[in-house]
Amino acid sequence: MKRLFVALAALVMGSALASAQDYNAAVEVYNAAIQAAQADNKAEALAKFKEALPLFEACQEAEAADMIAKCKEYIPSTILSIAKEQINAGSYDEALATLKEASESAAAYENADIAGEVKELVPNVWSRKGVTLLKEKNFPEAAKALAEVVALNPEDGQTYLMLGQARLQSGQLDEGVAALEKAAEFGKAEQANKMLSNTFLKQGSSLLKAGKAAEAIEALEKSNSYVENANAYKLIASANIKSGKSAKAIEAYKKYLEIAPSAKDASDILFTIAATAQKSGDKATAIEYYNKLSSDAKYSAQAAQQLAVLKK
Repeated sequence: MKRLFVALAALVMGSALASAQDYNAAVEVYNAAIQAAQADNKAEALAKFKEALPLFEACQEAEAADMIAKCKEYIPSTILSIAKEQINAGSYDEALATLKEASESAAAYENADIAGEVKELVPNVWSRKGVTLLKEKNFPEAAKALAEVVALNPEDGQTYLMLGQARLQSGQLDEGVAALEKAAEFGKAEQANKMLSNTFLKQGSSLLKAGKAAEAIEALEKSNSYVENANAYKLIASANIKSGKSAKAIEAYKKYLEIAPSAKDASDILFTIAATAQKSGDKATAIEYYNKLSSDAKYSAQAAQQLAVLKK
């Protein structure tokens, strides 16, 4: 029996000795991780913390619990630190992948602080990527990145504004308009409506040049629904002239002059209104607008001549 007790004691002592050796080995790996972190070698530090964690988890010593907790704290924080360096270097795709790893690590180790910081950083990284791609005029990829931002922050008016621009530049008219309308909804109405107005102004101008007067008018009226502008009314007038709709053309020209009374071509427009009215049989309007040209250097003589005809 005595020999059995001695054998058991030896076994326990041997087991304790082996456990102590395992713990010391784990501490060595952990210390190497700390040294790497102090030397700003984050990749090496992370690898060593990850190596040390299962070693401590296999130990029986009471102190191992504290070391496990430290490893679980350092692993996600180190991953996050690596991600921040990647962000600062402009390596956004790498940073996003690293942030995903940090998020997973924080969740696994129940680190709410790291999880919260990662959640705030992810849309910021997508935004930086999108802005960079916009500057590079890579509009399709910029749109993809900025769409990720609004998916995470659906009330971000500034990002919707940039997303609208990127989509429009990519030829995605409907999607671009939708993004700009969201921008207007979330605090960027002035900028968004101006962009929307300009978008439909350009579209209307192109349609008019292509001989599609009715479609041009529709686009130009949409332009004015966002921000009234003189050029849209001028083009609407031209489209109506081509469509034989004199009254509507005159109405649009009047709106043009109302918005831009000092336009360089104001006298040309006054004469056009008068001549169009005269041709369509609207004698009163023709007389009214020829009279407005009575002292105009360019048109006074012609206006007087036509007034004489109209007053016979």
